Amino acid sequence: MAREAVAVLNAGSSSLKFALFLLRPGQDRTCRDPVPLLRGQIEGIGRSPRLEVRGRRDVALKGPSAGAIAEKATTHDGALALLLDWFEEDRAGIRVAAVDHRVVHGGAVYGAPQAVTGDVVTHLAALQPLAPHHLPHNLAAIEAMIARRPDLPQVACFDTAFHATQPAVATRLPLPRAMAGMGLRRYGFHGLSYEYVTGALAAHDPRHAMPTRVVVAHLGNGASMCAIRDGRSIATTMGFSTLDGLMMGTRSGTLDPGVLLYLMREQGADLSALSDLLYNRCGLLGVSGISGDMRALLASGRAEAAEAIDLYCYRIVRELGSLAAALGGLDALVFTGGIGENAAPIRAKVCAGARWLGVELDAAANGRHGPRISTDMSLVQALVIPTNEELVIARHTRDLLLA
Repeated sequence: MAREAVAVLNAGSSSLKFALFLLRPGQDRTCRDPVPLLRGQIEGIGRSPRLEVRGRRDVALKGPSAGAIAEKATTHDGALALLLDWFEEDRAGIRVAAVDHRVVHGGAVYGAPQAVTGDVVTHLAALQPLAPHHLPHNLAAIEAMIARRPDLPQVACFDTAFHATQPAVATRLPLPRAMAGMGLRRYGFHGLSYEYVTGALAAHDPRHAMPTRVVVAHLGNGASMCAIRDGRSIATTMGFSTLDGLMMGTRSGTLDPGVLLYLMREQGADLSALSDLLYNRCGLLGVSGISGDMRALLASGRAEAAEAIDLYCYRIVRELGSLAAALGGLDALVFTGGIGENAAPIRAKVCAGARWLGVELDAAANGRHGPRISTDMSLVQALVIPTNEELVIARHTRDLLLA
C-alpha cells in the first residue's frame, strides 16, 4: 500500500517553494508529526528556471533533470506538474494525498486553515487587492492544481490567521469609520511562523514554565514582531500590509505617510514608482546603498553598512518596547527567521537595547546560537528557536484530512 504524503507549496511571482511530508501510518498517527522527506524551490519560472532540492539533514538531492526543468517549468502550472510527477515517480510507494498552500492573506473571515472549495477560491479572489504582491500568485497555484488534479484535496493555510485573536483595539486603523467596511484594518502576517514558535516554546525546556508574556521577533528578508500572551496573538508590528512595522531587507517598514505625499507632490511619483520604492528599494538596501542581505552588511567594513544595521536594530528595540507595553510586561524574547536564527551580532545589539526590560545576554550562548541566550540571572528569557512554517502547514493538513 502506498504511503500517503502531503505536498506543501508557497508560490511567488517567479518561484515555487515546496516541501514533502510523510503522514505516518498507524492508529496513533494523529499524535505524531508528519515526517519531512525533502524541501526546495524552483526559481526563475518563466525566465531561466532552476531547481534546488534538499533532503533530511539538509543533504542536497538530485531532482528532475535540467532539461525537464527548462522544458516544463516555464510556467507555474508546468512547474507544479513536474513536481507532483517527480514526488510520486522518484519515490516508490509514495502517494501525494493532499496539497497544502501557504496563503498570505485570509482577510477577516478565515481565522483557521480551510479545505479548498469553490467558495474559498471565490473569497480569495476578492481579497487580492489586500495583498497584490502575494495573493494572486498563491491563488494561481491553487487554481492550477484544481485544473490539473481536481480530485486531489487542497488546504489553504493563512499567514493572517494566527492574529485573529487580537482585540478590536489592536486591529483598528485611525481612519473614517466607513473605511473599516472596505477591509482597511490591521491584519498581521508571519502567523504560521509565530504559531510554530509558540508551540515549540511550550515544549522547549521542561525546567521553565511556558512564559505568559512573549515577544517573538521573526527577522528575515521580511520581518515582523508579535506580542503573544498565553499562546495568543495580542499585537504585531505588521498591519494592513507586509510593508508595515520593522525595517526589512528592501521594504521600508513604518513610514510617515507625509513622505509619500511629498514624493507625489514634489517629485511626481505615481503608484508604480511608489510601490517599487517601498517594496524594492528601501530598508537595508536603501539605507546602506550596498545590499539588502544582512550577511553582506555584517561582512562589510563600510560606514553605510554599519548605519543600516544600527537603524535596523534601533527599530526592533523601539517596537519591542511597544509590544511589551501591550503585554503589560515581558517574560521572554524569542528570535527566529533567517536573521534571527543566524545573526548573533544582531541579537546582541537588540538584547543590549532591551536591558531595561530585564534581558541579560549570555555572550557565549549567543555565539553558539542558543537555544537559550540569556543568563541564569536574566529576568527575561532570551531564546533562539528556528521556525518551521512548512511543518505547521503539514500538521494542519493532516488534522483536516484525518478529522
